[in-house]
Order: sequence, then C-alpha cells, then structure tokens
Amino acid sequence: MKVLITGGAGFIGSYLAEAYLERGDEVYAIDDLSTGSLDNIQPFAKNPLFHFVNDTILNRETMLELTGICDVIAHLAAAVGVKLIIDEPLKSIHTNIVGTEIVLELANKFRKKTFLASTSEVYGRNSQVPLRENDIRIYGSTHLARWSYAATKAMDEFLALAYYRTKQLPIIIARFFNTVGPRQTGRYGMVIPRFVAQALRNEPITVYGDGKQTRNFTYVGDVVRAVIGLIDEPRAAGEIFNIGGDGEISINDLAARVKSITGSSSPIQHIPYDEAYQEGFEDMERRVPDISKITNLIGYRNSYNLDSILAKVVEYERTK
Repeated sequence: MKVLITGGAGFIGSYLAEAYLERGDEVYAIDDLSTGSLDNIQPFAKNPLFHFVNDTILNRETMLELTGICDVIAHLAAAVGVKLIIDEPLKSIHTNIVGTEIVLELANKFRKKTFLASTSEVYGRNSQVPLRENDIRIYGSTHLARWSYAATKAMDEFLALAYYRTKQLPIIIARFFNTVGPRQTGRYGMVIPRFVAQALRNEPITVYGDGKQTRNFTYVGDVVRAVIGLIDEPRAAGEIFNIGGDGEISINDLAARVKSITGSSSPIQHIPYDEAYQEGFEDMERRVPDISKITNLIGYRNSYNLDSILAKVVEYERTK
C-alpha cells in the first residue's frame, strides 16, 4: 500500500511513517518543516520505500500529484500547540482550514480513503469526565486567539463529514488527547517535554495557572497503532474516535512527578496565564477521554502508562 502522510516530518507523522515502513508499505511524506524536523525522519530517510517532499499542503499542484500516487491519506499537517496558535493566529487558521479543504477536495477527486487527525481541543471548556465523541462543545470568546485552534479543527471535522455524507468519501476522524513521547518538542507549549527539559537543567519547572487543571497523556506509539488500526478497519468510515491514555493527573502533580523521576533540584514555579500566553487566557479544567468506542471497534488498549511515558521522554532528553 502507498500511504501519503501530511505533516510526515512532524512528531506523530514521523512515527506513523516509520510504522508503515516497518510493515512494508510505501510512504510519501509532505512537510514544510515549520514545526516538523528532518531529524525526525533521519532514522529511515534512506529507506527506498520512503519519499519526502519539502513543501506545504497549501501547494495544490504538489498535493494533486501525491494524492494521485497514493492509496490512502493520513492528514496530520496542522498548526499545533497553544503557544503557536496565539503567536501566529492568521497563519494557523489558514493552514488548518484551507489546507484541509485542499486535502479533502483532492481525496474526493481520486476517491482515496482519508484519515483526519483532530484534537481533544474541539471539546473546548467542557469539563465532563470522561468526554465522549458526541458530547457538546463549549468555547470562549472569539477575542481569545486560543479558541481559534479548537474552532478550525472542528470545522475540519464538519468538512470531512460533509464529504462522507454527500460524496460518500471514506473519512475517518480521530481526536488525539495529549500525545507524548521522544522527539516531541516543548517549543510550542507541549508540557511534558518542557517540564523534563527544565528539570534536567535544574531550572524552574514552570506551571501555567494554578496547576490544578488535569490532563490525560497517550504514548505516541499507541496513537500510531490506533491510527493504522482505524485506517485498516472499513467500519471506521464516517466515524469520530477519541484516542487517549488511561488516568488523569493534575499539572501540579505532573511537575512533582517529573522532578522526582529526574532527581532534579528544580523549584516548581507558577506563572499566571496572562504572562504565559495572553490576557484573559482560558483553559480547560479537565480533559479525559472515553475510549470505549475505539476499543470496541478495533480492540485498542494503551500499552504505556504515564510513568513509562515519562521514563522514555527523560531518557531521550538526556541523550540529546
């Protein structure tokens, strides 16, 4: 099988490419390297079954050629990370909406099955636990750029489902909950690599807000297994799935756990949201998925708990 991965040099995209190559599939990856990195694909860059295109998904001619070549599309390219969305809102909105529109238009032209990577952010401020795929979404004011990411990814979902319902294009949507692992950067607000890097340097571990907000973390290898499993399952077409880990932890407890695991002397420092992001910044109190839908369909189970995820990230950061 020939697989097109948009955002193929990104954190999750590079792991997905590697998994498909290990299975013997041919992979075409496109990435503009705005947040992705050639280092991510370096371990398999010379594999004859791997083809990398340094370009943007906004280049319709390039996407036309790649879509025609491949059998299935895994659309992971997007502007990601709270900090990046706030710093570059116009670019982020354009990439997420126009880019997805191009991907879906061309997928429909060639009738190619398409996987759309979405996010737990689409639930907004809904703090229900656990969150189910059909739960309501609660967003803040449009004055806050923070909510633009959630809104654009929700619009991507609406667009994908419209293609499924009106054009019968096979579409699969998955909402990722805080995917973590080696190679992830803390540059765009991802909390675990940022905490681990700070702890290893014995710098203050900076917790934004009061740290009482809770999150759920998923190992990138588990996410990749879930993505491939959904793409391979015909009954997944036209459906939305949560992909998340087990358990729930406050950011305060996460910081303390990172400090303990690394043996760091770092103090834990709280920074108000207004200083970390923007005035009036709003965050979710809790974000925990119900993963029964994907479990029932493809037998998905998480193989890594939080401590094993942290151990892998610490090991990676220490060898950088």
